[in-house]
Amino acid sequence: MRITVRKSPSVMVRPSSEPPPTTSVTEMLSSLDKPFLKLTVTSFLVFEHPIHDAAETIKRALSQALVYYYPFAGRIIATTDGEFHVRCGGDGVAFVAATANCTLKDAKLLDLSNGESMTMTLLEELVDYYPTEGCSPTDPLLLTQVTEFTCGGFVLGVTWHHGIADGIGMAQFLRAVGEFSRGFPSPSVLPVRWDDSLPSLPPSILQHVVGPELLRLACLDVTIPSSLINRIKSSFRDRSNGQTTCTTFEAVAAVLWQCRTRAIVSDPDSMTLLSISVNVRKHLSAKDGYYGNCVFTQQVIARCSVVVNADIVDLIKMIKRAKDEVVVRQGQLLLNNNREGICEMIRAMEPQQRDQLRYNTLCLSSWRNIGFEEVDFGGGTPARVMSYMSPLKALPVCLTSLPCKGTGPGNVLSVCVKEEHADAFVAQLARLNT
Repeated sequence: MRITVRKSPSVMVRPSSEPPPTTSVTEMLSSLDKPFLKLTVTSFLVFEHPIHDAAETIKRALSQALVYYYPFAGRIIATTDGEFHVRCGGDGVAFVAATANCTLKDAKLLDLSNGESMTMTLLEELVDYYPTEGCSPTDPLLLTQVTEFTCGGFVLGVTWHHGIADGIGMAQFLRAVGEFSRGFPSPSVLPVRWDDSLPSLPPSILQHVVGPELLRLACLDVTIPSSLINRIKSSFRDRSNGQTTCTTFEAVAAVLWQCRTRAIVSDPDSMTLLSISVNVRKHLSAKDGYYGNCVFTQQVIARCSVVVNADIVDLIKMIKRAKDEVVVRQGQLLLNNNREGICEMIRAMEPQQRDQLRYNTLCLSSWRNIGFEEVDFGGGTPARVMSYMSPLKALPVCLTSLPCKGTGPGNVLSVCVKEEHADAFVAQLARLNT
C-alpha cells in the first residue's frame, strides 16, 4: 500500500491573548542553554484514540498555551556583544494540519521492529523541519504538525530549537497544551523560563571531540529486552550483596556501550568515550516549572579492549561513578573529578587518534519518565513516543527508553554506527540476550 500524507500550508499560531504583565520583552539564555543553540530536536507522539477535530483542537490549545509560554512564540537573536536572547514578540509557532490515507497500524507506527531501519520517508512526512541545520533568526522556535489517520488516531510531530527548552521542558509545554485541549482554564504547572539562581557551567568535554565534518550513520530502532535488563539488575544486586542497585538506564547504557564497541572496534588500544546526559534540576534546586535547558553531560573514558572484555556489572559501576560525581557545594555544580584529566588526554592526542575517538564516542540520553508519556489531548496518553534524527550527526547518539505501551523500557533510537557496522551491532545485542 502506498501511504500518502496530504499537508495543508503552514500557518503561524500566535498567543491567543497578551502575556502576563511579568513577561519580559527579552529573555536571557543561560550557560545551560547556549551549548544547544545549533541543535534542533524532533519528537512524535502517536495517539490511538480519536478526539474531535484533532488538528483544530490542538491548534486552538496551542494558541492558549503560548500565552503562558510566551518565549516559545519568540525568536532567538544575537546582541552586538555576542550574547543570545529570546525576543518575546509573540511572532508565533508554525502549525501544519495533515491527513494520511491509512491507519496507524498500516503505517507500522505502533510496532517495534528490532534492528530494522526506520521508515525515514514516512517520518519526514509527519513533521515539519527547518530547511537547514539549526535555526535562522527569523525561524519559529517550534514547528508542529498534526496528522490524522483513517482509524481516527493521530500523530503530533514537533520540532523545536533546543536552545529554548530541553526534552523535559518541551514535555511540560505539551502537557499544558493537552490541558487546554481538555478545557482547563490555565496550566496546572506555572512555567518558569528564566531562573537566575542557576549557576554558570563550564563548556562540555565534547567540544574537544567534535570534528569539522558530520558523520554519516545508520538510523536503527532497537529494543533491549526487559528480560536482559532484569537479569543485569539482578546480577548487579547480587554482586553488591544487595547493598546497591542499578537503574534501568545504567543497565541499558552498559549494554549499548559494550555492544557498540564490540561492533566497531578496529584498534583495541584506542580510547572510547561514553557521554551521559544528566538532568540537574534537582542538583541545582531549579524552580518548579522551569522549562529551559537543565542538563549536562558526564563522561566515562576507557580503552576499547576494557569495554569489550568487561563484565557488564563492572561497566555499570564505571557509569555510576560518573553519575555520582554530579555534586553541589555552596550553590555551585561540581562536575566530574576527572574532567580536566579527560580534557588533557584528548588535547594531547594526535589528529588521527582524536578522529578515531570521535567515532568511538557514544552520547546517551534517556527519555524515560520525562513527561511525553503523560501528554493527553482528550483521548488518553500516547501509545508510543518516537523521535527522528538525521543520519548526519556530529557525534554518535542513542535515545533510550522511548515510551511505548505494552513494552518494557528498553526501546532505543540509535544513530550510533556506520552502515557497515549496523549488522554487527544488532548481532551483538542479540548475542548478549542469549
